Amino acid sequence: MRHALLAVTALISIGLSSLGAQAADLVLYTSQPNEDAQATVDGFKAANPGVEVEWVRDGTPKIMAKLMAEIEAGNPVADVLLIADTVTLERMKQAGQLMAYKSPEAAAYDAALYDADGYYYSTKLITTGIMVNTQATMKPVSWQDLAKPEAKGLVTMPSPLTSGAALIHAQTLAAVPGLGWDYYKALKANDAIAAGGNGAILKSVASGEKAYGVVVDYLPIREKAKGAPVDFIFPTEGVSAVTEPVGILAHTKHAEAARKFVDYVLSTKGQEGFVKLGYIPARNDVAMPAGFPARDQIKVLPLNPAEALKNADGDLKTFSGIFGQSKG
Repeated sequence: MRHALLAVTALISIGLSSLGAQAADLVLYTSQPNEDAQATVDGFKAANPGVEVEWVRDGTPKIMAKLMAEIEAGNPVADVLLIADTVTLERMKQAGQLMAYKSPEAAAYDAALYDADGYYYSTKLITTGIMVNTQATMKPVSWQDLAKPEAKGLVTMPSPLTSGAALIHAQTLAAVPGLGWDYYKALKANDAIAAGGNGAILKSVASGEKAYGVVVDYLPIREKAKGAPVDFIFPTEGVSAVTEPVGILAHTKHAEAARKFVDYVLSTKGQEGFVKLGYIPARNDVAMPAGFPARDQIKVLPLNPAEALKNADGDLKTFSGIFGQSKG
């Protein structure tokens, strides 16, 4: 009975979403924070008067679960996705769930930041580096510093089992010569903790519970600007990055509006909107936000989305084996 009730509830939810979508010219599913999502939609509507937009926000795993349930039911609602990582959109591309679109705005981007066939485009760079409490005795400059005796028991990081950015970070560092999975074994031996998401890492280091945290850039940079006793460091070896790609769903009934949305978030105006929110723009000719070093001082380590997708399950098992974690 309970399962039947849940099924009916899900169908009602899908139906209500569909009714709402009829009044909109574009439906966006996104993992951006609520304020960021609203700002993005407001900027798009200002650049495209008369286009009505509905948006739904949740974390990438939950928003994807919602979308996949709709696709399976034969009634997908979203026209456009703007979510955390290219690996998820690469999976959708391979499944035939995205529509190719060659945006003219791509000319201002490094080729590594978008799919060559036009299925998805990076909109920003959210890097993962080292957060340090200003009271800490050691100021790390390298990833290797977190495995030193001075950092023993003082390091915390998000788990790839709960954070997509953390999985991409682990996959990225695992491919770096001199780091690899041996680096994670050294962190474990140094009593580093891997648990939860980026928000918990921010609180732990800002409060002084831990001295060092592996975390996405904008969180400590925002908090430092508010007076928190933290610094953010871009390690010398380089940083991993998720790029919040945008892609058009293959089933869209609003292809023209969807293409306009892609063009907007890739445009100078759209990218400047992300800078105002405190993110590194993906576009080469847009200035960095306050609190960040110059773009040429940040080394972003490479990641192949197709390879990362293929290796994801194995990499999760490897990480879990080192830190003694499981999904259950």
